[in-house]
This record gives sequence, structure tokens and C-alpha cells, in this order.
Amino acid sequence: MPSAKDVGLKESAFETGTTEINSETSSRKNEPQVNVDDLGEAVRDPGPIGPAISSFWKKKADRLNLEEVATQKSVFDNPNLATYFKPNSDYENVHLFDPSERWTWAEELPLVRKMDWKVTAWACVAFFALDLPRGNISQANTDNFLEDLGLGTNDYNLGQTLFRTAFLLAELPSQLISKRLGPDIWIPAQMIMWSIVAGSQFFLTGRASFLTCRVLIGMLQGGFIPDIILYLSYFFKSAEMPFRLALFWMCMRMTDVVAPLIAAGVLQMRGVDGREGWRWLFLIEGILTLSIGIWSCFQMVPSISQTKARWRPNGWFTPREEKIAVNRVLRDDPSKGDMHNREGISLKLLWRALCDYNLWPIYALGLTFGVPFTTQDQYYTLTLRGLNFNTLQSNLLTIPAQFGTTITMLTCTYLSERLGQRSYFGIFAQIWMLPGIISLIVIPASTARWSMYAIVTIILSYPYPHPMHVAWTSRHSNSVGTRTVSAALYNMSVQLSNIIAYNIFREDDAPLYRRGNKVLTGFGCLTIVLYILTKVYYNFQNIRKRKMWNALSPEQQKEYLESTTDEGSKRLDFVYVS
Repeated sequence: MPSAKDVGLKESAFETGTTEINSETSSRKNEPQVNVDDLGEAVRDPGPIGPAISSFWKKKADRLNLEEVATQKSVFDNPNLATYFKPNSDYENVHLFDPSERWTWAEELPLVRKMDWKVTAWACVAFFALDLPRGNISQANTDNFLEDLGLGTNDYNLGQTLFRTAFLLAELPSQLISKRLGPDIWIPAQMIMWSIVAGSQFFLTGRASFLTCRVLIGMLQGGFIPDIILYLSYFFKSAEMPFRLALFWMCMRMTDVVAPLIAAGVLQMRGVDGREGWRWLFLIEGILTLSIGIWSCFQMVPSISQTKARWRPNGWFTPREEKIAVNRVLRDDPSKGDMHNREGISLKLLWRALCDYNLWPIYALGLTFGVPFTTQDQYYTLTLRGLNFNTLQSNLLTIPAQFGTTITMLTCTYLSERLGQRSYFGIFAQIWMLPGIISLIVIPASTARWSMYAIVTIILSYPYPHPMHVAWTSRHSNSVGTRTVSAALYNMSVQLSNIIAYNIFREDDAPLYRRGNKVLTGFGCLTIVLYILTKVYYNFQNIRKRKMWNALSPEQQKEYLESTTDEGSKRLDFVYVS
């Protein structure tokens, strides 16, 4: 089912026979955005509607009259369309749905801020709990972790490969479990379980125990990211998601800033109780993430209308806030009312989502875009130790790159949403990295260590496009069921790319890894080609759909809306973003 915003754009474009339907881009370049009121006499408003706000960014940039109506146009304002988009009777918030509901900016903006504090802030802390135990092996490497366990680079590669493989294989099953039990139950359970395993790495004895722990942590963490993305989508509109996802992944970068600082102190405990410093690092950080998992049991809620609990008798929202929160989300994307939040995915729906080939271009990008970055990132601390920086220096020197990629990621995510473009910013990210990677192939081995450090730091400061891709996938999924599966499939493609990345730098190519960097250059060039093909494909599909819609008479268009079996992005009234 298309989002209300997309329907507004597409309905007017198809029914008026215009020649341009370039999704968000066209609507944002030609303000005001096309809305359902452009459909003409068929629209009968039950009450005043606020001026169109074309994007989250425009809402923030403009000076709004807080007493002005904030309710945006929707398919529910068109009696000819509303019946096709009303939420299912078993949707958990259906009792709050009211298409005639109106509210002001003075009511909506504080409500969104409240949801940010309750949901977005928690999601960022939860991501910290995910990234700390999966990434602290990098800090452990600076404390002779491999040498203490009698492991080599290839053993390290195998451990990371097994971790990512387990993570990948657990993605879809975890999503299905989460959809059946609810993210509010499954996510805290995951966090508690992986924290226990992560802390138990204190007792590692050798290769077998190391590999076993990597597999268990990967298996328990799989599906966590798509689960949280689905949870966020319950509370926020589609245009509000990209920046919140950018904040979500910014927390990963900030974890990579905080983790070295923690490690710089904890690793000084080497010798305490006769133990290596990395053992204390695993134990202390495991206890920290366990506490976050326990806190999440009390912090998460099932839905907007289900926030009350024994320890929270008043809930998060007032009755008025609940009604606004539900209706603003449904008016933006009616497909969010398709399923109950405890409703499992049937095999038929699972298969249909798997076969949605219109999402495959984004999956293909997920398979390639991060390989150059991930390879360099995973070997960053080992590279620094190879450049003769000590343990403390190696941990602290990783911080500038984390700040750099945070800034560039937020900037590009902002611009991609503001300009309604995805492919161009993905291409820019690859172009950012390629000169640095190529320079690592050709520079002399005698190059000063600070010059080498500067090159790798610039590479790792690149504008990470992952949040943009996740929002892209969610937008093109166009239903709760498909969105549940597609988030897992996209993340699986990313995990596959990580598995590839962990096996490009090999011992026989050390220490400069010139052969490996040639492979990374190839991946960067391939990804640029894939972005171009993706943009061409989605633009072609938009043109094809427009022609098919315009070829129908008004009676045939009405019949199509009443009887079509097309679902999700295959509907003629859905426009792709490229």
C-alpha cells in the first residue's frame, strides 16, 4: 500500500496526465508539493487542513505559526480513495483512527520531541549496546589479544567471518520472531543474551572458544537492527525516518569514539589478578551492555496506545497525544495499519516479499557499497600497531575518523532527504574513498607513518550511506509485512558484504595489502555502476507506470483501485525514489 504522501503526488500526476512524476525530487523542486486536493471536486474536507509541508527538513527550516493546523493532506480526505486505505480491524491502534481529526503545530511538535526522547534516544543507546560487544575485539587487538591466544590474522578473519555468517543467518528468523512476539519483548531478550556471551569472553582459552563466542554473539545479535527500524516506523512518519536512522548509525560512530577511550583505561588493567587487559575489557563491557538490556525491558512499549505498565501507570502520552500520534502516522502511510504488531508473517507473505524484485537493486547495493570501508575499518587498529603506534595511541588515533564519518554521514543523509536523491549521494560516497585506496596501492613502503595514518583516516571519514539505504528500502517496501522482511534481507546483504570484506586482506599480502586494495578499488567502481543502473531502473519503472495509468479511462482507473491485486510497490499508483 503506498504512503499517503506518495498517493497525493502520484494521483495528481496520473489523473491530470502530467509528464513528470519524479517522486520526491519533483515535488520538492516545485513547491508547494502536489497534494490530494489537486484531485478536484471529489475531495470534501471534514475540517481545515494545514499548508503542505513537503519534508521533515522544511518543517524545521520554516517559521511555523504554532496555532496553525498541522494536519497534512491524505488519501483519507478523498472519499473515493479512503475506503481502500483504512486500517485493518485488528490493528492495535484502530480505536484511535479518525480521519477527521485535526491538530496544531503547537500540539504536534512537542509530541514529536517526546517520542524522540522516549524512542529515538533509547534506540541510540540500544545501538551502543549492540556495537560495543561486536566491535571491542578491535580494541582487544591492541593489547596482543591474538598473540595471547596463539591466533594469527587468518584466525581473526575466520572468527569475524563466522560472526557475520551467524549474524546473517539469524536476520530473517529473528525478524519473524520479533514480528510475532513484538519488538518490545524480543529486542531486550536479545540484548540480555548476547551481553552474557560477550562478558563470558573473559574466560577464552584458545581458538575453539574464540570461534564459538563469535558465532554465538552473531547469532544473538542478528535481526536486531531491522527490529529497531520496524519499531521506529511505528512512531514516526516516512520523512522523519532518514534523519533518525542517521542518528541511530551516528551512535555506532560515537561508540567507536567512546570504545577506544574505555579501552585505553581498561586495558591498563593487564596484570590485575594475573589476567590480560583484554579479558577485563570483555567482562566490564559485557556487564555494561547487560544493564542496558535489562533497562530496555522496562523502557520499550508495544505501540503508541500501549505505553502503560505497572511501573509506568500514566503511560507516555495523554489521550489527546495518542490520537494525534496514531493519525499523523496513518495519514502519512496508511500501510502501517495493515497488521497487528503481534501478528506473525505467513509463509505466503514471506515468499511474496522475497520475490519483490523491485527491491533487489537496493539489496545489490548493500552487497557492495561497504566492502572498501569495512575492510579498512576492521584492520584500522592492526594497521596502526603495524605503524609502530602503541596500545594507547592506536586506540586514541581512531577517534578522528569516527568524528569525520559521523559529520559526513549526517550531512549526506540530510541532503539526500532534502533533495529527494539517493543514487547520487551513494556515488559520492564511493568517490570519497577511491583516491585514498588507490594511493595505498602506489605509495612507497617507506612512506612516513603519519602520512599513512592520514590517508586511512580520510578513507574512514567517508559519508556512510547505510541509513539512507535503510530508509530507501523501507519506503519502497510499502507495507508492514514487506517492510519486515525487506529490512532483514537488506541487512543480510550488508552482512554478506562484511563477510567479503573480512577476507580481502590476507597474511601473505601484509603489511601494505596492495593486492587487497586493488580488490577494494574494483568494488568501489562496481558500486558506482550499480548506483547508476539502480537510478535508471527506478526512473524507467516510474515512466512505465505513468504511461499505463494515463492509458486508462477514469472509469478504468476507478475499477483498478477497487479490484487490483497488485500490492506494495507494484501498484500503478506507487512512485519509486531514485
